[in-house]
Amino acid sequence: MGERNAIGIAILLVLLLCLDLAQGDGGVTKMKMKKKKKKKCSDYSQGRWVYSSSYPLYNSSDCPFLESGFDCQKNGRPDKLYLKLRWQPTSCNLPRFNGIDFLRRNRGKRIMFVGDSLSLNQWQSLTCMLHKAVPKAAYSLKRSQGLSTFSFPAYNVSLMLWRNALLVDLITKNGSRVLKLDSINNGKPWKGMDILIFNSWHWWLHNGRQRPWDVIQYRKLRFGDMNRLIAYKLAMTTWSRWIDSNIDFSKTIVYYQGISPDHNNDWNGAKASCRGQTTAVEETKNQGGSNPAQIVVEQVLSKMSKPVYLLNVTSLSQLRKDGHPSIYGYGGKYGNDCSHWCLPGVPDTWNQLLYASLIHKI
Repeated sequence: MGERNAIGIAILLVLLLCLDLAQGDGGVTKMKMKKKKKKKCSDYSQGRWVYSSSYPLYNSSDCPFLESGFDCQKNGRPDKLYLKLRWQPTSCNLPRFNGIDFLRRNRGKRIMFVGDSLSLNQWQSLTCMLHKAVPKAAYSLKRSQGLSTFSFPAYNVSLMLWRNALLVDLITKNGSRVLKLDSINNGKPWKGMDILIFNSWHWWLHNGRQRPWDVIQYRKLRFGDMNRLIAYKLAMTTWSRWIDSNIDFSKTIVYYQGISPDHNNDWNGAKASCRGQTTAVEETKNQGGSNPAQIVVEQVLSKMSKPVYLLNVTSLSQLRKDGHPSIYGYGGKYGNDCSHWCLPGVPDTWNQLLYASLIHKI
């Protein structure tokens, strides 16, 4: 009987999710119109990648603390065109990143990235961009369990990374790893930050030995597994309610990093790989294809009572099949990393979007 109830609820959730997805077209635009009426640029997320002799914004050699898995040039990548591409929005210009200005604007503040290794990718990008801007400024880098803190003492600015791939609770009970879709008891470190940037999705797709849970629990129901998009939406809804209830928005700005696409098989509707790719996709008609996880993010953010801002990195990143480490990242020639991004690279543009939003005070 309990099994039938669980199946019935799962089917109901599927139907509800399908209904929501059908209503999700244009969700970002509606959300921005609602929460960002004074926006000076209509949309940074739509545009094209253009060659720029002034790029990259830094070299990997300028960044001694760069993770080896992101340092594609040091790992032997022979081509360099991917380093020279600048994002050009259709309706406006994206402000060039000014690291000194960023540090001055955020003097005395704590900025925390919360998420998986793609949050690490963006956090590392930002630390490199800032170190390039003030190469003689002292810095410190400390790591303790799941927390990494990069600080510029002269500016009293701390850039923090809290590794939490799923955002909701993952506990061990009776020898089993239980993913609790309706529970967040691990959010205390998020409180009191000046800026929060959240991210979660890629770990929801793992299977086999890489799957981080044994059991999924939602309220009193337990599942060996379930549709990952449904699980993600339930978890994101739990996260949104926690944020609405626990973050002081008079003191904290909250962002959600949009879904970062991988390029194993998700461009032009064909099975493909990022391996050997050296050019970006030029056809803007291929931009903005509906990413189901991105639609979930847009829906959840649009229903929040507090203003959480979307860093819409999905469509611009979809064009960069050339931007991944592939065999020049983790795993080397025995791997093919089409999920993370080379640095310098695409995450630098994500941080330009962050900088632009702070300049315009959202």
